[in-house]
Amino acid sequence: MSTPTNASPVETTIAPREQSLMGLPIRRLLPWRGQRHCGPFVFLDHMGPHTLAPGDGLDVPPHPHIGLSTLTWLFSGELEHRDSLGSVQTIRPGEVNWMTAGRGIVHSERSPDGERASEASIEGLQFWVAQPQHTETGEPRFEHYSSDELPAWQSDSAAWVLVAGQWREHQSPVQTDSELTLLDVRTTDAGSLELTDLDADWEWGIYPLAGSLHWQEVELALRHLGVTNQPARLRWEAGSHFVLFGGKTLGERRIDWNFVASDDALIRQAREDWQAHNFPAVPGDKGYVPYPGSN
Repeated sequence: MSTPTNASPVETTIAPREQSLMGLPIRRLLPWRGQRHCGPFVFLDHMGPHTLAPGDGLDVPPHPHIGLSTLTWLFSGELEHRDSLGSVQTIRPGEVNWMTAGRGIVHSERSPDGERASEASIEGLQFWVAQPQHTETGEPRFEHYSSDELPAWQSDSAAWVLVAGQWREHQSPVQTDSELTLLDVRTTDAGSLELTDLDADWEWGIYPLAGSLHWQEVELALRHLGVTNQPARLRWEAGSHFVLFGGKTLGERRIDWNFVASDDALIRQAREDWQAHNFPAVPGDKGYVPYPGSN
């Protein structure tokens, strides 16, 4: 890997910060004070695992976004997505909801009625991917992909699913705005992988969920995020589960609440518009999340 003189080598391990989202325990990995992004990925939450009692559910009322795409990847449970484009989509494990905010979108995420009828478990990851400058003020859009639309294969002692982006000869149908890769890997036997031939502006994130995963011959603790822009060797045991993601960096991004932008002026305008109720409404959902600190 050739590293430009103005780029510093990155090899970082990030411990999760435990928080609560509307009563759902989450682990926040990105952004972190020492690592604001991993390639174009600027946000990563690990939701759960959590068991919802009968009658309970996750309820995230309508809230806005600009300048990013959200990707929800569930391991258990179901969520119903609604947005200001009129989209209504239940997402299940192995499926992808890809929402691109552009100049502005509003959405809600709630447990469907069927999940509230009895005890239900929920666990998954949510990523935010910053949009490049040429699309960050473009039209919002929403896409859903079923599990059988995603590339899946067995090789190197593991079962692979390409959730988004490109990996070797495989290409996900998810319509991304930048170069990236997001893989879900479940190992069947002990094995290893070399991450080499990296571009100077490419970063990898490595997130182990189960089993044993070694990064550069040191075991990476479960639910800790490794980030690197250096060639790396991964080695795993049978029965491990990890997510490998990364891409080319897009440069500095401002993040304020749910807003991501390359320009502070875009953040200020979005904040003012949300407080003035100038964003479009979500059909069928009258909730509202106030901007933090606003009346």
